[in-house]
This record gives sequence, C-alpha cells and structure tokens, in this order.
Amino acid sequence: MGARPESGESRMIPRLVRRFLSEHVPGVPGPSPHTLRSYRTALAHYMDYLESMGVTPDGLSGDQFSRERIEGWIAWLKADRGNSNDTCNVRLAALRTFLGYCASREPSMVDVYLSSKLVRRQRTDGRKVTGMSREAVAAILAQPDTSTAKGRRDLTFLSVMYCTACRLGELAPITVEQCRLDGAKPHIVVRGKGGVARVCYLQRKGATMLARHIAETLGEHPAPSELVFPSPSTGRPLTGKAWDKTIKRYAGMARATCPDVPEDAHCHQLRHAMASHWIEDGVSIVEVQHLLGHKHLSTTMRYLDITVTEKSDALGRLPGTDAGEEKRWKDAGGSLRGVCGLDD
Repeated sequence: MGARPESGESRMIPRLVRRFLSEHVPGVPGPSPHTLRSYRTALAHYMDYLESMGVTPDGLSGDQFSRERIEGWIAWLKADRGNSNDTCNVRLAALRTFLGYCASREPSMVDVYLSSKLVRRQRTDGRKVTGMSREAVAAILAQPDTSTAKGRRDLTFLSVMYCTACRLGELAPITVEQCRLDGAKPHIVVRGKGGVARVCYLQRKGATMLARHIAETLGEHPAPSELVFPSPSTGRPLTGKAWDKTIKRYAGMARATCPDVPEDAHCHQLRHAMASHWIEDGVSIVEVQHLLGHKHLSTTMRYLDITVTEKSDALGRLPGTDAGEEKRWKDAGGSLRGVCGLDD
C-alpha cells in the first residue's frame, strides 16, 4: 500500500521555509550568517514544538501557526527549553518575520500572519536603558514643523539617528564625504568609539531625506569636508545638550497624543529603541552587536540588560558553540525539521 499523499499545504509550508532561508533572508541588505542562524533556530524550535504536539509532516498547514499554537509554543520554550522572556521575544519576532514573508507569497497565509501579531510579547523588567515603543518614536518624529528649515533639519537628524542607531557623538559631526547616498545600498560612514569606522545603512526614504537636507543646507555641490548638521550660530556641530533639548521639546508635544512617549526622553533612547526593534524583528543579537558598533558581544548584552542566564542562551546560538541542550529530534528523514530543511 502506497504512502499517504501529502496535502497542498503540507508541501507549501516546507517550500516557504526553504525559500525564506535560502532566498529572502540572504537578499536583505546587510545580513550576516548569524542573522540567518537566528531565523533557522526559531523555525527549528517551532517545528520541534509542533512535533511534540503530535503534528506530522503531512499535517503541516497554516492552521499550525494559529495564535493558540504560537502561544503554546512560547509556553513550551519557557517550560521545556528554559528560555527567558527576552529569548522568547526574539524567537517570536523571527517567527512573525517568516509569517510575514509567507503572507506576501501566499494569500492563504495573510490571516495567519495577522493572527500572529495578536500574540503578546513576554514582559521584561528592569531595563537599565529605557527605549521607546515604535508608536512613541513615530509620535516624536511627527512633531517637527517641516514648513521651516529648522523643522526639516530636526526631522532629518532624528530620523537618521533612529534608523541607523548611531550614537549622538557619531552623527552630530558627520561631513558630506561620510554620506554615500547614491548607490544601491545608501549608507553613512561614522566614527565610533576609538575612531573605528562603521557603515550604517539607510532605507531609501531616509537617504532621500538626508540628500535633500544636504542640498538645502549646503547647496548642490558642497565641499566634502562640510558639516551636514552645522550650528547656525557657530558653524560647528550642534552639541549633545542642544539635541537632547530638542528631542525633549518634541517628546513633550508628542506625549499629548501618545502616552508611550517617555517623560525623560533623550537622544540615546532612539539608539536603544532601534536596537530593541531590530531584535523584535528577528535580527540576531550578534548582528545587533555589529550594527551598534560594539567590539564585544558582552557590551551588547549589558546594553540590552540580558541576564547571565540569557547570555548563556544567546552564546549557545552562535556558530561553533553548544548550550548543552540535548538534540531532541534525531529522525531527520521523517521529522518536521527534516522536511523543512532545518536539520543541523
């Protein structure tokens, strides 16, 4: 008697997993092997969970990514794998990114993706550095009066600071020659701590905004050494105190419509917010380390206030390391990991 034929969806999900990991993730600007590994880990653990619930390869469908299933998976990550709330949030963000990709390729997965967005992140307490929610950032960036040159300058500076997660001291003194905005991957080159150069990529919208600001402020053909954000009074870079005063003013205005805006808003929170949002979107902790310009992973861990236990878990996800957890699913041929190409 022949094997039971697979359903269309049971073939669709593994195909989407393979294409997501082999085509989509490598095609995102600025990815690293660690980013790919983060997505693979989250999807592999999800398949492990489904298998523990009795799901077989021919039962793999969009229904297995329901809100209830995902919430059960998070509980399983905490109970069976000992994952912290922070780690669970990283895994959830990676799964959502995958489901968003599925929704863009298969109309039948749109409702599944939207349902996944209803799953609540796990509560994390005691952050040493306070960031901002996406809503708070958007509310602040909506405040500058773009009918004035000063408002356009402020919006450009704060937008670039957020989307690149630059330090205030890195972005304030940048010059025209540090802005590479015309290529396929627009970016700025900043000087971090110790004078180490770092490339910070910009989305096209941010690159266009910055290019317009340069043209408006410095003319169509500025000298390479000219400051991009000079003080109108001194011609030197605006001070950190001046920029913090600026963001506090906009934050005070934004708080009237968005209570998420912190009362003690300052520029460094934009950097922390972007780092947090990268992790929520599934970027691995190692990739965030590189994006932030940290020399050591431990610095990034402290910056995100990850505990000693969570450090061990994150380090266990790096290539060449092992967190000491037993490999649970060894039957590659008939496992959900196997059919999705997720075996180590």
